[in-house]
Amino acid sequence: MHLYVVRHGETLANVQQCYLGSLDPELTSWGRQQAQDLANVLPQDIDVIIVSPRLRATETACILNERLKLPLHVMECFRERDVGVFEGLTQAEARGRYPELWAQNITRLWEAGPTKGESIYDVVKRVRDGLVELEINYASKTVLIVAHGFVAKTIRALAKANFSDFFDWKLANGSMLALPDFEISILDTDVLKISLPIV
Repeated sequence: MHLYVVRHGETLANVQQCYLGSLDPELTSWGRQQAQDLANVLPQDIDVIIVSPRLRATETACILNERLKLPLHVMECFRERDVGVFEGLTQAEARGRYPELWAQNITRLWEAGPTKGESIYDVVKRVRDGLVELEINYASKTVLIVAHGFVAKTIRALAKANFSDFFDWKLANGSMLALPDFEISILDTDVLKISLPIV
């Protein structure tokens, strides 16, 4: 499977540097322009478009799909990470309101997350399950996933079977990651945990 992963265009929450996760804002005018610019250079051999259910991702996918005119397949497993009580807050606000959680570096722990939110493991598990499903259904196809920053980070780490630079690498809004000849690692997620940086 040839895989392309796009992060949605800019939203106001991105500009304000807020945790966005399960919130559902629309794109800014610049975010729509980012998607249009990407559409102009998007490979034309894409067979399948998979999209997160979040509005910012579906808006981006619709712009990217104006020339391709393919069905959009929404997959819940590629939604952004839910960071619970941190949603809608800046890092400074999260640190001020939830000092005990912040002191644990809670967003970077493998098996724990902010109250009412997901752990890294939760996201890795559901994204990996989604990728396995795509490999089964589209093994010889070129697939475009339109999703989110944390999802892109997770897919890249799974493609490498290595999480050592997980917290350093970032896909910018309106940018694309190419993963030709993608294969999901056969390693168990508990083995992958070993390469996650210690915090």
